[in-house]
Amino acid sequence: MKKVLNISLGNRSFTLEEDAYKRLSDYLDHFRTRLATSAGTPYTQNAEVMEDLESRIAELFDLEVGSSGRVVTIDMVDRVTGQLGMPDGTPENPAAAEATPDSDAPVKKKIYRDYDNRRIAGVCAGLATYLDIDVVLARVLMLVAVLAGTAGFWAYVICWIAIPKAVTATQKCEMNGLPVTAENLAKFAAKQKK
Repeated sequence: MKKVLNISLGNRSFTLEEDAYKRLSDYLDHFRTRLATSAGTPYTQNAEVMEDLESRIAELFDLEVGSSGRVVTIDMVDRVTGQLGMPDGTPENPAAAEATPDSDAPVKKKIYRDYDNRRIAGVCAGLATYLDIDVVLARVLMLVAVLAGTAGFWAYVICWIAIPKAVTATQKCEMNGLPVTAENLAKFAAKQKK
Protein backbone atom coordinates (compact mmCIF):
# COMPACT_ATOMS: atom_id res chain seq x y z
CA MET A 1 0.00 0.00 0.00
CA LYS A 2 1.34 3.42 -1.00
CA LYS A 3 0.44 6.85 0.21
CA VAL A 4 -0.98 9.20 -2.46
CA LEU A 5 -1.14 12.98 -2.61
CA ASN A 6 -3.49 15.30 -4.48
CA ILE A 7 -1.67 18.18 -6.14
CA SER A 8 -2.42 21.02 -8.52
CA LEU A 9 -0.05 21.27 -11.45
CA GLY A 10 -0.59 23.65 -14.34
CA ASN A 11 -4.09 24.48 -13.02
CA ARG A 12 -5.07 20.78 -13.13
CA SER A 13 -5.56 18.30 -10.31
CA PHE A 14 -3.58 15.08 -10.16
CA THR A 15 -3.18 12.25 -7.71
CA LEU A 16 0.45 11.18 -7.31
CA GLU A 17 2.09 8.41 -5.37
CA GLU A 18 4.29 9.79 -2.61
CA ASP A 19 7.56 8.72 -4.28
CA ALA A 20 6.37 10.16 -7.62
CA TYR A 21 5.56 13.44 -5.89
CA LYS A 22 9.04 13.53 -4.33
CA ARG A 23 10.69 12.82 -7.70
CA LEU A 24 8.61 15.50 -9.46
CA SER A 25 9.29 18.02 -6.70
CA ASP A 26 13.03 17.31 -6.90
CA TYR A 27 12.93 17.70 -10.69
CA LEU A 28 11.14 21.06 -10.50
CA ASP A 29 13.54 22.32 -7.81
CA HIS A 30 16.54 21.11 -9.82
CA PHE A 31 15.12 22.68 -12.98
CA ARG A 32 14.51 25.98 -11.21
CA THR A 33 18.11 26.00 -9.92
CA ARG A 34 19.61 25.15 -13.32
CA LEU A 35 17.43 27.68 -15.08
CA ALA A 36 18.61 30.44 -12.76
CA THR A 37 22.28 29.55 -13.23
CA SER A 38 22.33 28.68 -16.95
CA ALA A 39 20.09 31.39 -18.39
CA GLY A 40 20.80 34.16 -15.90
CA THR A 41 17.26 35.43 -16.40
CA PRO A 42 15.38 37.63 -13.95
CA TYR A 43 12.94 36.06 -11.52
CA THR A 44 9.81 37.08 -13.46
CA GLN A 45 10.99 35.37 -16.65
CA ASN A 46 12.03 32.30 -14.68
CA ALA A 47 8.54 32.23 -13.16
CA GLU A 48 7.01 32.32 -16.66
CA VAL A 49 9.23 29.45 -17.82
CA MET A 50 8.37 27.45 -14.71
CA GLU A 51 4.68 28.09 -15.32
CA ASP A 52 5.04 26.92 -18.94
CA LEU A 53 6.97 23.86 -17.78
CA GLU A 54 4.30 22.94 -15.21
CA SER A 55 1.60 23.34 -17.88
CA ARG A 56 3.54 21.08 -20.24
CA ILE A 57 4.03 18.47 -17.52
CA ALA A 58 0.29 18.62 -16.78
CA GLU A 59 -0.48 18.07 -20.48
CA LEU A 60 1.83 15.06 -20.60
CA PHE A 61 0.33 13.66 -17.40
CA ASP A 62 -3.13 14.05 -18.94
CA LEU A 63 -1.94 12.01 -21.91
CA GLU A 64 -0.46 9.35 -19.62
CA VAL A 65 -3.35 9.14 -17.18
CA GLY A 66 -6.23 10.00 -19.49
CA SER A 67 -9.71 10.39 -18.11
CA SER A 68 -9.53 7.15 -16.14
CA GLY A 69 -8.46 8.95 -12.98
CA ARG A 70 -5.47 6.69 -12.43
CA VAL A 71 -2.72 7.66 -10.07
CA VAL A 72 0.49 9.13 -11.49
CA THR A 73 3.31 6.70 -10.76
CA ILE A 74 7.04 7.22 -10.50
CA ASP A 75 7.48 5.57 -13.92
CA MET A 76 5.20 8.18 -15.49
CA VAL A 77 7.15 10.98 -13.80
CA ASP A 78 10.42 9.49 -15.07
CA ARG A 79 9.09 9.29 -18.64
CA VAL A 80 7.81 12.86 -18.59
CA THR A 81 10.90 14.39 -16.97
CA GLY A 82 13.15 12.35 -19.25
CA GLN A 83 11.26 13.66 -22.28
CA LEU A 84 11.54 17.27 -21.12
CA GLY A 85 15.16 17.17 -19.95
CA MET A 86 16.86 20.12 -18.25
CA PRO A 87 17.39 23.71 -19.45
CA ASP A 88 21.03 23.15 -20.32
CA GLY A 89 20.13 20.18 -22.53
CA THR A 90 21.20 17.38 -20.21
CA PRO A 91 18.51 14.87 -19.33
CA GLU A 92 17.53 14.55 -15.70
CA ASN A 93 17.35 10.78 -16.08
CA PRO A 94 19.25 9.47 -19.16
CA ALA A 95 17.47 6.09 -19.09
CA ALA A 96 14.07 7.77 -19.12
CA ALA A 97 15.12 10.12 -21.93
CA GLU A 98 16.06 7.16 -24.12
CA ALA A 99 12.75 5.46 -23.35
CA THR A 100 10.63 8.28 -24.79
CA PRO A 101 9.95 7.48 -28.44
CA ASP A 102 8.08 10.68 -29.32
CA SER A 103 10.81 13.07 -28.17
CA ASP A 104 12.15 13.21 -31.76
CA ALA A 105 8.72 13.26 -33.40
CA PRO A 106 8.09 16.26 -35.66
CA VAL A 107 6.12 19.03 -34.04
CA LYS A 108 3.33 20.73 -35.96
CA LYS A 109 3.86 24.46 -36.32
CA LYS A 110 1.23 26.90 -35.15
CA ILE A 111 0.81 30.39 -36.53
CA TYR A 112 1.50 33.29 -34.19
CA ARG A 113 2.52 36.89 -34.65
CA ASP A 114 6.28 37.08 -34.01
CA TYR A 115 6.37 40.09 -31.72
CA ASP A 116 10.14 39.80 -31.15
CA ASN A 117 10.90 40.41 -34.85
CA ARG A 118 8.09 42.84 -35.55
CA ARG A 119 8.13 46.05 -37.53
CA ILE A 120 4.48 46.97 -37.00
CA ALA A 121 2.52 44.13 -35.42
CA GLY A 122 4.58 41.00 -36.13
CA VAL A 123 2.19 39.67 -38.78
CA CYS A 124 4.78 39.39 -41.56
CA ALA A 125 7.43 37.93 -39.23
CA GLY A 126 4.94 35.35 -37.94
CA LEU A 127 3.80 34.39 -41.43
CA ALA A 128 7.43 34.12 -42.57
CA THR A 129 8.24 31.81 -39.67
CA TYR A 130 5.15 29.70 -40.31
CA LEU A 131 5.79 29.41 -44.07
CA ASP A 132 9.59 29.04 -43.72
CA ILE A 133 10.34 32.00 -45.95
CA ASP A 134 12.55 35.03 -45.47
CA VAL A 135 10.89 37.75 -43.41
CA VAL A 136 12.01 40.41 -45.90
CA LEU A 137 10.17 38.56 -48.69
CA ALA A 138 7.03 38.38 -46.55
CA ARG A 139 7.24 42.11 -45.83
CA VAL A 140 7.77 42.99 -49.50
CA LEU A 141 4.80 40.83 -50.54
CA MET A 142 2.61 42.44 -47.87
CA LEU A 143 3.73 45.92 -48.95
CA VAL A 144 2.89 45.14 -52.58
CA ALA A 145 -0.54 43.82 -51.49
CA VAL A 146 -1.19 46.97 -49.44
CA LEU A 147 -0.10 49.28 -52.27
CA ALA A 148 -2.11 47.30 -54.84
CA GLY A 149 -5.40 48.13 -53.19
CA THR A 150 -7.42 48.20 -50.04
CA ALA A 151 -7.82 44.41 -49.94
CA GLY A 152 -4.17 44.05 -48.90
CA PHE A 153 -4.63 46.57 -46.10
CA TRP A 154 -7.71 44.77 -44.81
CA ALA A 155 -5.97 41.39 -45.07
CA TYR A 156 -3.17 42.75 -42.87
CA VAL A 157 -5.64 44.19 -40.34
CA ILE A 158 -7.59 40.92 -40.21
CA CYS A 159 -4.37 38.94 -39.67
CA TRP A 160 -3.37 41.41 -36.96
CA ILE A 161 -6.66 40.77 -35.15
CA ALA A 162 -7.03 37.03 -35.84
CA ILE A 163 -3.48 35.74 -35.32
CA PRO A 164 -2.48 35.63 -31.63
CA LYS A 165 0.81 37.09 -30.45
CA ALA A 166 3.52 34.62 -29.32
CA VAL A 167 4.11 35.72 -25.75
CA THR A 168 5.15 32.66 -23.75
CA ALA A 169 8.12 30.41 -24.39
CA THR A 170 5.72 27.55 -25.17
CA GLN A 171 4.02 29.60 -27.89
CA LYS A 172 7.41 30.54 -29.34
CA CYS A 173 8.39 26.85 -29.48
CA GLU A 174 5.10 26.04 -31.23
CA MET A 175 5.59 28.93 -33.66
CA ASN A 176 9.05 27.68 -34.65
CA GLY A 177 8.00 24.01 -34.80
CA LEU A 178 10.23 23.02 -31.89
CA PRO A 179 9.27 20.46 -29.27
CA VAL A 180 8.29 22.00 -25.95
CA THR A 181 11.25 20.77 -23.93
CA ALA A 182 12.99 22.31 -20.98
CA GLU A 183 15.99 23.23 -23.12
CA ASN A 184 13.83 25.07 -25.69
CA LEU A 185 11.80 26.82 -22.97
CA ALA A 186 15.02 28.04 -21.36
CA LYS A 187 16.37 29.16 -24.75
CA PHE A 188 13.37 31.37 -25.42
CA ALA A 189 13.45 32.71 -21.85
CA ALA A 190 17.07 33.73 -22.42
CA LYS A 191 16.06 35.49 -25.66
CA GLN A 192 13.35 37.41 -23.79
CA LYS A 193 16.02 38.74 -21.45
CA LYS A 194 18.06 40.31 -24.27
